[in-house]
Amino acid sequence: MLRHRPTYVPARLLACLLALALGGQPFACHGPPAAETAPAPARIAPADSAFARLVARLSEPGGYFDTDNLISNERSYLHVLGALHEHGVEGGAYLGVGPDQNFAYIARIRPRIAFIVDIRRDNLLQHVLFKALFARARNRLEYLCLLLGKPTPDDLDAWQDRPVEALAAYLDATPRRAADAARAAVQEATRSAGLPLSAADLAAIDRIHRRFIEEGLDLRFSSHGRTPNAYYPTFRQLLLETDLAGRPGSFLAHEDAFRFVQQMQARDLIVPVVGDLAGAHALAAIGRYLAERGEHVSAFYTSNIEFYLMRQGRFARFVENLRTLPIDGRSVIVRSYFNRWSADHPQTQPGYASTQLLQTVESLLEEYERGGYRSYRDLIHKHLIEVH
Repeated sequence: MLRHRPTYVPARLLACLLALALGGQPFACHGPPAAETAPAPARIAPADSAFARLVARLSEPGGYFDTDNLISNERSYLHVLGALHEHGVEGGAYLGVGPDQNFAYIARIRPRIAFIVDIRRDNLLQHVLFKALFARARNRLEYLCLLLGKPTPDDLDAWQDRPVEALAAYLDATPRRAADAARAAVQEATRSAGLPLSAADLAAIDRIHRRFIEEGLDLRFSSHGRTPNAYYPTFRQLLLETDLAGRPGSFLAHEDAFRFVQQMQARDLIVPVVGDLAGAHALAAIGRYLAERGEHVSAFYTSNIEFYLMRQGRFARFVENLRTLPIDGRSVIVRSYFNRWSADHPQTQPGYASTQLLQTVESLLEEYERGGYRSYRDLIHKHLIEVH
């Protein structure tokens, strides 16, 4: 997600959320993930559940960022999938920022636990919305119908193995005749999830949901007070995007990928956290928690936040936070670089305004120690894993 002119403003301390139960899943070979059994029904956890206590333990005061960030603006987000597999990035713990592009990485890496860390509390609330959708949906198409306020077809089960293009065509051709029912179902699911959500939180979740319903597959990332850039992809484009081998790579492209993420949600293994990547608490707290569990970070998706941290003089704090995370030689950072169609980076793909980059965490820490990151340009060119 392309960030614009961030102004971090302290907000009220997060007072929440959710329930943790660890459990591993095998890593699938490259391509569509191995088949998974149907997920167990979502649990209704009490408000003082382990998940709620964990999110409160890890989170820090939130802040403001001047984007809605409902969907990614990185059309290139799937270009690293092949390299993740070739580099052996699997299992462990996944960290990421932003909305549901994280689920594509989670479906490919098959982590044992995932943390979505973002300075905006609205991002946490949006992940509560996603969790409610996963709890209600019987398959990918119903998930999308609930998200966009569309009625499901009578033959819903017959859609299990249909390609994502067919799902998009159904959504485009089907009028919004179930918006009120979808909103009611999501509101009931959020209230039943064991989360201590305020009336303002519930209203924010509904506001986010209504944006998806109103704009459907034409929804784009937007910044507050500015017209969306022409190169921002629509939700439709993100849904239909492929990796560099031409394979559909969204978590909604294959039923098995969807089921894996759905199972993690049902088992409270995708943990939303309010936190600043250069802040004093969240990343360090996640590092301590993972050390307690004997777990390592497999991948950390940072979008292009490092650009802003460098511009603000806060990159050193981010690096210090990285040092607190348990890693191994295969732990990687996935970042985005916005080239805006210029060809100034060797890994930029023709026709794309963003470029996904991959680097080991070890190489970043070592280069930083040598004083090798004097500019953002250094960061986006040194020690990269080839993405192809």
